[in-house]
Amino acid sequence: MARETHAPSPNPSAATPGTGPTLLSGGNPQIPKGDGDAPVQAYLDAMPGWKQGVGRHLDALIVATVPDVRKAVKWNTPLYGVDGKTWFLGFHCFTRYVKVTFFRGTSLDPVPPGASKTPDTRYLDIYEDVPTDDELLARWISQAASLPGWIP
Repeated sequence: MARETHAPSPNPSAATPGTGPTLLSGGNPQIPKGDGDAPVQAYLDAMPGWKQGVGRHLDALIVATVPDVRKAVKWNTPLYGVDGKTWFLGFHCFTRYVKVTFFRGTSLDPVPPGASKTPDTRYLDIYEDVPTDDELLARWISQAASLPGWIP
């Protein structure tokens, strides 16, 4: 799968100043960096349209699968970790899909379908009206949480 990229540009769907987060190109919310659940919830609240349901579903599935998960938003991306210093998963809005990043994805069984320029990373792109396999996704989340995480 090709990775969609976007150059920074003004976004006509961006929020009016003072009314909420700006949506960057592709509809990704611009959320200040922060540790904990509150910045992740702010990101989820700002996800546009159908992507918000995907984000809330992912967050709930991650919490159910890894109850002691640590959350943060960095680089306008919710990140999930367990050891207090590394991350096993993140996700990001693009125009037509939500990209789930498994930072050690090549170690998962089966390996998620989306290749990356980063050797260990794999992606899962979630599209509107395309059902996800929650059982497989939960297995990937569990496996990813048990591996050494990515250090930014």
